[in-house]
Amino acid sequence: MARSKLGDRKSRHDRFHEKARKRGFNSRAVFKLEEIDRKLHIIVRNHRVLDLGCAPGSWLQYAATKTGPGGHLVGIDRFEVDLGLPNGRTIVGNVYHSDPEDLLGDLEGFDIVLSDMAPDTTGIRHLDQTRSEQLFERALDIADATIVPGGKFVGKLFMGGEFQALVKRCRKSYEKVKIVKPEGSRKESIEQYICGLGYRGPQDS
Repeated sequence: MARSKLGDRKSRHDRFHEKARKRGFNSRAVFKLEEIDRKLHIIVRNHRVLDLGCAPGSWLQYAATKTGPGGHLVGIDRFEVDLGLPNGRTIVGNVYHSDPEDLLGDLEGFDIVLSDMAPDTTGIRHLDQTRSEQLFERALDIADATIVPGGKFVGKLFMGGEFQALVKRCRKSYEKVKIVKPEGSRKESIEQYICGLGYRGPQDS
């Protein structure tokens, strides 16, 4: 099976990896969220945050620094993530089979839904793109079921044939939509982050 550049472990130990290690974050992916947050101010004190595909946990770690002790953090992943965050709860599960009510728990809604989910890449470009699109759509569905009015969404999406259609769906549900490729994304990566601001609910076509 061909190896995708997106999953090439040889390039992981770069300056972002070392910077994350020194700051106590579990992965270099934290700097993608940090840059998005710096540009768009998406996470604030006391926010209720849902992180889809949260392993190895650096996005939840970063969110904890911004929301403070009054925030509520929920993460879900296929793999166990134990961060020891006093205001955090993580769930082992598959997003395709997860009930939004279980993700909410006692919360009435989330202020922001994050998704750094990516498929297990195959190196077959169109297949990886399709699987990314499916994950992104699932993230949007979960956001529609759990996010509060005025809430925010950040989701990773590989550039592919349905990219513009999915951006269009976001524009129907959010007041503003921004597309960001953070500096922390490798140059060869086809990932983009779609950021929806000001949730107004799913709209009819």
